[in-house]
Amino acid sequence: MVGELKTVLMKHLEKAYKNEASLKSQWSDLNYLEQPKLSKSIVDYNYFVNLVSKAGTTVEFLPESDKTGLDSLYTHDPAVVTNRGVILCNMGKDARKGESGAVEDYCNQNGLPILGKITPPGTLEGGDVLWIDEKTVAVGEGYRTNSEGIRQFHELLSDGVDEVIPVPLPHWTGPTDCLHLLSNVSPVDHDLYVVYSPLITVPFRNYLLKRGIQLIEVPEEEYSTLGCNILALAPRKVIMVDGNPKVRSTLEKEGVEVSVFDGSEICLKGAGGPTCLTRPIYRS
Repeated sequence: MVGELKTVLMKHLEKAYKNEASLKSQWSDLNYLEQPKLSKSIVDYNYFVNLVSKAGTTVEFLPESDKTGLDSLYTHDPAVVTNRGVILCNMGKDARKGESGAVEDYCNQNGLPILGKITPPGTLEGGDVLWIDEKTVAVGEGYRTNSEGIRQFHELLSDGVDEVIPVPLPHWTGPTDCLHLLSNVSPVDHDLYVVYSPLITVPFRNYLLKRGIQLIEVPEEEYSTLGCNILALAPRKVIMVDGNPKVRSTLEKEGVEVSVFDGSEICLKGAGGPTCLTRPIYRS
């Protein structure tokens, strides 16, 4: 999750948000904090895409689809990419059920192998999947990903991994809000993670420490501004939402190159940061 990002799949904001009428009809039901401002959202999204592209990453976009809504902007969730192929998720949020089909169409049209699908009653969302190394993966178990989804995920991976670690997630603010494992943990290097420890179980936190991973703690006041949602472009080269000065300062002291963008419209209102906006396809 920290190797040099070569190719990433995104959904352009104009294809996800579509127009003012689409925004107005969906944002409240999807539990957004408030309706995003379309014109500013487009400007901020294009700036973010430019940051990703300047790093040498090839950006590919999903097309507009009648099967998906505003949340399709967050392409990290409907699929998990493995060394053997793409695993299509069964989304835990009902309003996002159509997104995996859109990714499946993309894979079929672009020659990406599909390893399998998570099927009901199993649920799995990409935001709950944390690759610690190529053979070890942790999966958050909460309102978006359930135990049956984790079982199917493990079965699909088969002997491609040594260990799948279920990580229980707290109730926090309830099932209508988004709380993924990656809401609380962001790898920025193989041995350096940004974490919000109040929402991490003691056994999992101790597991990370025993592996020699240094943890940068997100202060409470920067958690709600997505200070714990960080996209690694390469080891110690990241993009994060602007407005988290304490986390940024600590990262830079550890030799991390940090780029920021305004996420007030496209991230904070929909509770999805730079990791959520991207589905890495290839990393070196």
